[in-house]
Amino acid sequence: MRLLVTGGAGFIGSNFARHVLGSSDDAVTVFDALTYAGNRANLADLEDDPRFAFVHGDICDREAVAAALDGHDAVVHFAAESHVDRSLLDPDVFVRTNCSGTNVLCDLASTHGVERFVHVSTDEVYGSIEVGSFTEEDRLAPRSPYSASKAGSDLIALAHHETHGLPVVVTRSSNQFGPYQFPEKLIPFFVTRLLEGERVPLYGDGLNVRDWLFVRDNCAAVDLVLRRGDVGGVYNIGAGNELTNREITDRLLVLLDRDESAVEYVEDRLGHDRRYSVDSTRVRGLGWSPATSFDDAIEETVRFYRDRRDWWEPLRSRVRNR
Repeated sequence: MRLLVTGGAGFIGSNFARHVLGSSDDAVTVFDALTYAGNRANLADLEDDPRFAFVHGDICDREAVAAALDGHDAVVHFAAESHVDRSLLDPDVFVRTNCSGTNVLCDLASTHGVERFVHVSTDEVYGSIEVGSFTEEDRLAPRSPYSASKAGSDLIALAHHETHGLPVVVTRSSNQFGPYQFPEKLIPFFVTRLLEGERVPLYGDGLNVRDWLFVRDNCAAVDLVLRRGDVGGVYNIGAGNELTNREITDRLLVLLDRDESAVEYVEDRLGHDRRYSVDSTRVRGLGWSPATSFDDAIEETVRFYRDRRDWWEPLRSRVRNR
């Protein structure tokens, strides 16, 4: 099978390309606009693989997408604007990429007859939940321009399935972390600041809860859904590692030998969801479960940023501070 992986130079997409090339005979073409979070360096170890190709392009550009789709059997669609803080300041680009871009990609994938289209989304489309966990049948209630644009893209992709028969499958994953994550997201942002001897800004009371999912485990789940998921179906992906932002911060302080003086509480973000939690029964029914413990995953992640200053130091100027 030949896969077109949009957004494949980003954090999750590059890890997914690495997963597919390392676990199958499939070929991967990465299609990426190389915006601030897209980085060819994320793919450096794949460049010499004859099954790997890279195409520089924007998913909103119909001609570029049409040319890239030729000869591909499936699309795995990671390309998205994904940082909540940025969406509060510049929502237009989120709607353009996440909604309009997804529509262009789905429309052209239909005309090219792709056999499978995986639309990669987020648990944030459900909004916040005080107790229990969201199932795939729960209503969408996004509370930021980012999550609203992702909810819209989910519905656009599923509508293309209903109206045009595009073989869409949707995944909604919990908060991810791991190697090659752009250092504006919480864990790499805090790790790189702590490595530099700086303080870390913790929103509000620090008690917002997220389910932390190691990126390689998510890639394995997305790959399984690609191959075995029901067309027209939605699959939640969560690891069951529910921790507050304060607990995450404490883990990082210990791993990096810093103390409480490195933490600065700051004014909370607008519309900051209190807790995310998804029920992953459906994807586990396909045979998936997380392969990496949270402790091992967070240690590996910290080790990556400690050892790979050559990768992240050039990116710090692109990070939007909280």
